[in-house]
Amino acid sequence: MAKKAAAPVVKMVRITQVKSAIGYSVVHKATIRALGIKRLHQTVEHPDTPTLRGMLYKVNNLVVIEE
Repeated sequence: MAKKAAAPVVKMVRITQVKSAIGYSVVHKATIRALGIKRLHQTVEHPDTPTLRGMLYKVNNLVVIEE
């Protein structure tokens, strides 16, 4: 019987909002919400994808990224 290949390990990224989005553009606020962050100092985890990296690039001054 052939061995099954192990599922690829998905790299996760931990994102914490450390600065308020008040005073920033609507696009920044929408990106924070799309990341699933609802309040300051909340931490969420997402799989590391190019789409996520683009979102983090947009709001990198508001969040802390842990890999």
